[in-house]
Amino acid sequence: MSGPGGGGRARVAGGLILLAAVIAALRFLPLADWLQGLVDRFAALGPWGIGLFAVVYALAAIFFVPGSALTIGAGAIYGLGWGFVAVSAGSTLGAAGAFLIARYLARDRVERWAARDPRFAAIDQAVGREGWKIVLLTRLSPVFPFTLLNYLYGLTRVGFGAYILASWIGMMPGTLLYVYLGFAGRALAQAATGKASRSPAEYSLGIVGLLATLAVTLYVTRLARQALRGRSGVGA
Repeated sequence: MSGPGGGGRARVAGGLILLAAVIAALRFLPLADWLQGLVDRFAALGPWGIGLFAVVYALAAIFFVPGSALTIGAGAIYGLGWGFVAVSAGSTLGAAGAFLIARYLARDRVERWAARDPRFAAIDQAVGREGWKIVLLTRLSPVFPFTLLNYLYGLTRVGFGAYILASWIGMMPGTLLYVYLGFAGRALAQAATGKASRSPAEYSLGIVGLLATLAVTLYVTRLARQALRGRSGVGA
């Protein structure tokens, strides 16, 4: 969730770099044992663990902590399905919290932030005309960093309900990709230590799934950026 000009590619490249770092660490660190210990601790919390993770993620978003590492971590800890649920819930809660803070508690300060970036004026005008559609497109192809965008939308005329729904849906492709990276990293860590029980065919299927997710994410991001270019210079 980075700036324009290849933001989707930069996001994917960042995730792949992190995954490569995980693979490299397998040669020097007992990463699989650490991951298993982390998984065991969260598993012991049951459903509360997923809720706790979502709350931590939301707080990180509100306090401008980059969420990429947490998203990948969710995939490593909970797997693809529950990891996606945990991150989707946490990122949506964080987006909601920052939006409400900007609209009702710290509007003056956020307005000063917005005044420093002329792109916000374009987004504000576009939201005034098309509402939630702009929120959805900027979530698919971010113009501003994710955490800052959460606050800036609190200054616009978009309704809270429409903002939350559009944000939740728009963040799904990126969330799925990063969670998948964490899921794949955990599988590689287990394989490196001989603790995996999967067959080569299952690993091949997992790699194909990751590549497919990557391709879809890039394609959706490209379409969103193209759509934004025609709306008052947003995404230009």
